[in-house]
Amino acid sequence: MQLQLDDVALFVRTVELGTLSAAARERHAPVSQVTRALARLETACGVRLLHRSTHGLSLTDEGKTFLAHGRRLLETSADLHSELSGKTGGPAGWVRVSVSAVLAQAVIAPSLDALYRRHPQLHLDIAADDRMADMARDGIDLAIRTGTPNSDTLVARQIGVLTRSLYASPAYLQRHGLPRHPDDLQRHKLIGNTVHAPLNRWAWRERGKGGGEVVVQADTRTDNTAVVVALAQHDAGIARIVDLVAQPLVESGALVPVLPAHFSTTPVPMYAVMLHERQRLPKIRACIDHWAQWMAQLGRTPRTARAAARPAATP
Repeated sequence: MQLQLDDVALFVRTVELGTLSAAARERHAPVSQVTRALARLETACGVRLLHRSTHGLSLTDEGKTFLAHGRRLLETSADLHSELSGKTGGPAGWVRVSVSAVLAQAVIAPSLDALYRRHPQLHLDIAADDRMADMARDGIDLAIRTGTPNSDTLVARQIGVLTRSLYASPAYLQRHGLPRHPDDLQRHKLIGNTVHAPLNRWAWRERGKGGGEVVVQADTRTDNTAVVVALAQHDAGIARIVDLVAQPLVESGALVPVLPAHFSTTPVPMYAVMLHERQRLPKIRACIDHWAQWMAQLGRTPRTARAAARPAATP
């Protein structure tokens, strides 16, 4: 089977855009050029890949199979180019990063300019979602997550640590009062998380008296950590927020710490997680090194952040 890589790329893009004319416009080429490329592919494969009608395009069964393999072929080509170019002109290419919305705002966004200045040929595709990604299925190169990895299917490197504490807006506390003890939270409006149940269990401690746990009975819930922050800022209640995100808001007067002596948490490791076969790519290593250094500059990275890669759980 003699395939031209550019024809494969054009086929994949045509399917994604939904029409031959859209693919042609994107390439600044006539529709006939797209049609000939698809015809070459079907001739090489010996099967029909697309049904064309006045209603648009639809994949045949063989087309669906070819699409999956074609995408992997293009990814392999991009990885090869990245690894070879990384040895000559520096890390290059697209890196698809899966990260929670709040970490995208607190870590990825503020560090991006420095990353691009250091590696101008790198590009990031950021999938900001609090849900755990299937890295192979979703085409994720790197996932930035907290927690303790424990799977043999992935590789992780610790790049920093995070802590979480309780916060609320000044207006909310003015109306409802400032809690003096964790038991007081039963009378307050709390903001919960619908994706990660552990984030709704707020452990607390009291010097010389042990501690306990508040199981959040939320008045408002969301599946997005960035929305949790916004809700707290807009007087919806008390929320447990990453301190790295909350501190600038405290300094600006938008948030106030709540029961800091009781709810300051133990640092939680933050990992860069990747598939085994992608960990050696220069573009992947460049991103991981950059974020480890970025977190270290914030004074939040322990020595273990520079340790060797280790097995990790699906983020």
